[in-house]
Parts: sequence; structure tokens; C-alpha cells
Amino acid sequence: MASLGMNIGEASASSGVSAKMIRYYESVALIRAPGRTAAGYRRYDESDVRTLRFLKRARGLGFSVEQMRDLLALWRDEGRSKTEVMALALSHAEALEAKAREINEITSALRELAQRCQDNHQPGCLIIEELAEPRQPILAPSQHL
Repeated sequence: MASLGMNIGEASASSGVSAKMIRYYESVALIRAPGRTAAGYRRYDESDVRTLRFLKRARGLGFSVEQMRDLLALWRDEGRSKTEVMALALSHAEALEAKAREINEITSALRELAQRCQDNHQPGCLIIEELAEPRQPILAPSQHL
């Protein structure tokens, strides 16, 4: 009898992607619906595992589902343009840098609030009071994660 491929646990172990994420990737069509046994169990082949490894690396670099969809399409297109791949990667890097700047600004605002609270020996909590009724914006209104 020929091998029927791997079950989801084996595919997970081989790819390093959790079974839960494999099911998620299937639900958002990042991976094709796998073949199934007569009992309805998913069966994966080496091509599926390669795709899962690709997705794991892309996710590790912070790419969104839509970006991963684009990357998969480029990966599968042997006539792809390196320029297109590079543009996608650089655009993502710029977005990550912007998010890092926002996180740094939020961190600074929180540290400032904590410092003002620490310097004040009166009852109450300046952090809570500032969150409830800000005297001045902690961050510009357009800044949020």
C-alpha cells in the first residue's frame, strides 16, 4: 500500500508549525486544503511541509497574512521579478521601523508617567488620573498600534 503522506501532527513536527496554525493557514487559504483519509483525517505531503516552513519563516519576519499570500505567489512564480520581492521586503521593513518608533514613543510616555507618579508622594495615582482625565495628550491622536 502506498504512503498516504503525513497526518497533521507529523506535518507539524516536520515543519515546526503548530497543528493549530496549520488549520488556520488552511482556513485563510495560505495552504491548499489537504487530502483526507476515508475517516476524514488530513494528510499532508512534502510540498505542504515546504510551504509550511516557508510560512513559518515569513511569519517569523512579521509578514501579515496578505503579505505572506503575496510572497507565496512570488515564490511559486518562477518568472518572478527580484525587484518585486525586494520592494515587498523593503516596504515591510519600513512599516516595522515606523512601528518601532511608535513603540519607543509609547514607552517614553509610560516611563514619564511612572516617573511623575514616583516623584509625587501624595495619595492617589497620577498614572490612573492621567489615563482617566489627561491634562495633555500623552501621544499625538494619530499614534496608536
